[in-house]
Amino acid sequence: MSLSRTADSEQLQWRNCPEFMPESCEIAVLQGDPTKPNADVFFKMQGNTSVPNHWHHSAERMVLVSGEMEVNYKGQEPEILQTGAYAYGPPEKPHSASCLSDETCLLFIAFNKPVDAFLAE
Repeated sequence: MSLSRTADSEQLQWRNCPEFMPESCEIAVLQGDPTKPNADVFFKMQGNTSVPNHWHHSAERMVLVSGEMEVNYKGQEPEILQTGAYAYGPPEKPHSASCLSDETCLLFIAFNKPVDAFLAE
């Protein structure tokens, strides 16, 4: 068993998100290799910012660690996630997200396929 890591852990290496996402967006790998299946990451974005419509090859299993976030999947009603909420995002389904709080939104995401993100048209 490996030790758990927190968002402020000095062991975490925060990296920029893809170019189409807000500049404040960062990702840190918690476990696994993001180029291979079954990686877990922290995704964070500054309060009061939004991520444009995008999609992933993988399903996403998510828990909001801090903040308040609205997630909007194509063809579904938008959902507001509160701290501690679990959400499932189906693979290849376009979606957007907004950090509604003034504080940073921190999201734990488990991917079952390699981590990727593509701007949706």
